[in-house]
Amino acid sequence: MDTLTEREQQVLALVAQGLSNAQIAERLVISEKTVRNHITHILAKLGLCTRSELIALVWRNGWVPQP
Repeated sequence: MDTLTEREQQVLALVAQGLSNAQIAERLVISEKTVRNHITHILAKLGLCTRSELIALVWRNGWVPQP
């Protein structure tokens, strides 16, 4: 997780909470396209292909507190 920027970590935490791209965009006051770009970069940096894999990895490693 050290390879992720601060903003990517924020997006990752919100994805792990089950928020949609639109909800994440609203919460962080950015566009949905920017959210999609962040998620794409996060997936690439972590060697993952899907949002589901990303969420599973986050919970498995305890990277964010569970809601």
